Amino acid sequence: MAIERIAITGGARGIGRATAQACLRAGMSVVIGDVDGDACATVSSELGDRAVGLRLDVRDADSFEAFLTEAENRLGPLDALVNNAGIAPIGMFVDEDPDDTQRLLDINIGGVLTGTRLALRRFLPRGRGHIVNLASSAGQIATAGGATYSATKHAVVGFTRAIRAETRGTGIRTTIVMPGLIRTDMISGFAKPRGTRIVGPDAVADAIVGALHNGRQEVFVPRELGPIARLVTGTPPAVADRIKRVFRADTIMTHADMGARTGYTHRIHDGSNKIQP
Repeated sequence: MAIERIAITGGARGIGRATAQACLRAGMSVVIGDVDGDACATVSSELGDRAVGLRLDVRDADSFEAFLTEAENRLGPLDALVNNAGIAPIGMFVDEDPDDTQRLLDINIGGVLTGTRLALRRFLPRGRGHIVNLASSAGQIATAGGATYSATKHAVVGFTRAIRAETRGTGIRTTIVMPGLIRTDMISGFAKPRGTRIVGPDAVADAIVGALHNGRQEVFVPRELGPIARLVTGTPPAVADRIKRVFRADTIMTHADMGARTGYTHRIHDGSNKIQP
């Protein structure tokens, strides 16, 4: 299936912006959406004539529907949607602000559900379309210090696998992308991992473009996370816990330098309850 027109949520920075750039290099036209409308407009102008930037709050179904409608008004029928918007406040769950819990649920999984539903309503009558949902390696390797974040990413994995089953034979493709530690503000202050690399957002973007071309259903970035995740999820709990200790998975967030995360934390809480993916 040829992909020519693509919409990307959380597109003003990080993985979203890198994905837009990679899609443009591959000859596609892109619409990026972000709750920070000013940043989105600036980025789209920097990306060039085949990029459109629109404000989008993925928590709001009306905002999401308006985003997709305007995207298709500008470019024509979309071929793909990348549900990328997400946030990652960290800390021990017992200390987590319930407002942060709700924000994580509303953005990281609620936004994916809303975007997928609205995209399917457009794609199914056409008999074609590709939905790419950003999960995380934390969706398979649940890590201390990020319980709610891990829960949302587990949910994205399970949800997308169910949608794959529901759309089998319809011409709709789905892809789950499970990044590890990606060099963006989201991992500011994180402790150093063992057994895997920290890679740039371009690596995730290239993997997404590759999946759009070849239809791959599940992708880990970097690749070596795949075998680790399968070991953790496919072994008894005691064994899985030992594997996680070997790779220091449960210290990456619990031993984070929270002072180094001040800028990121401030950005995702801008003082008006507006979330900036």
